[in-house]
Amino acid sequence: MKRFFSALLAGALLLPTLPAVRAEGDAPPKISAASAVVMDAGTGRVLYEKEGRTPRLIASTTKLMTALVALESGHGLEETVTVRPQWAGVEGSSIYLRPGEEITLEALLYGLLLRSGNDAALAIAGHCGETVEDFVVQMNVKARELGMADTSFANPNGLDAENHRSTAYDMALLARACLENEALAKIAATKSITLGTRTFTNHNKLLWRYEGCIGLKTGYTKEAGRTLVSAAKRDGMTLICVTLNAPSDWADHAALFDWGFAHYEARTLSRAGERVGQLPVSGGLSPVCPVVTGVDQSAALASGEKLEAAWELSEAALTAPVSAGTQAGEIVYYVNSKELVRVPLAAGQDVADISAPKRGGWPWRNVFKN
Repeated sequence: MKRFFSALLAGALLLPTLPAVRAEGDAPPKISAASAVVMDAGTGRVLYEKEGRTPRLIASTTKLMTALVALESGHGLEETVTVRPQWAGVEGSSIYLRPGEEITLEALLYGLLLRSGNDAALAIAGHCGETVEDFVVQMNVKARELGMADTSFANPNGLDAENHRSTAYDMALLARACLENEALAKIAATKSITLGTRTFTNHNKLLWRYEGCIGLKTGYTKEAGRTLVSAAKRDGMTLICVTLNAPSDWADHAALFDWGFAHYEARTLSRAGERVGQLPVSGGLSPVCPVVTGVDQSAALASGEKLEAAWELSEAALTAPVSAGTQAGEIVYYVNSKELVRVPLAAGQDVADISAPKRGGWPWRNVFKN
């Protein structure tokens, strides 16, 4: 059972007035993409959408999921992978692996995300999943975990297949998870690197063409058309842009980023460890306990948007004894009356049980000690 407290009624949370955002015109740009989404990476809020929930072929943007599952598999980047014959010589883009060649998992991942090697995708999947088929199962499991409800993977490289589909919205969810993975975000943002005898140069031209671009992945097949998942960061705000079947994808992303950065700006909602109020403690040596926010949290907000907040607390959240860091509930933020994001709350200090004897005297002696 949970209790709900209005932030205003609780008197525990102060929200300063949102400053005006400078922007010219409200209409988003016209784009070539059949499907597109612009998402605030901080909250997962969709800022722009065009057929964002329509399943389509996604080509090599698939490899973002391949990299994420590999990096979460427990295999180290320094591991040596021996290339099997069935992983070499595949169609499409390649890093030209040779049967029997030994190469590190790190080099394969750079070849996957920068050069878009289809052979690298098979080698990564076969090494990290024992078999490519088992690895693809894990890709679909991860998709469900991320809430990618309209996504189905049939292979690790994105070659066209009947049951290989996703949506612009789902791919934005994937991009958000990729940005939170430090190793993957670093690889996807790399313009060029030499590992061993190979030099990999990133196919993502936005890294050179668009200020603040931090990745992520290009894709193309004849049936899918041009697909692109990218992210850009400016003034503390990170936006994710996804386009599917976009003949002018570079221009689409630049225009959508320009629109997003013009109409939204970063707003800090919380900082980890920041005191936001206090709550009563049942049976505690102290009658109250300070409450702090558990994570750094920001949001992209536009001029005129109404930001509200409420506390959602567990009934038994603060019953003594309480240890610092004990989860006490969440702050739920709303924008325009719609839920935006949840920020965890935690006890800011220890609170002893009033009935427990303490070394050096009984608890009530300590209560009145000056």
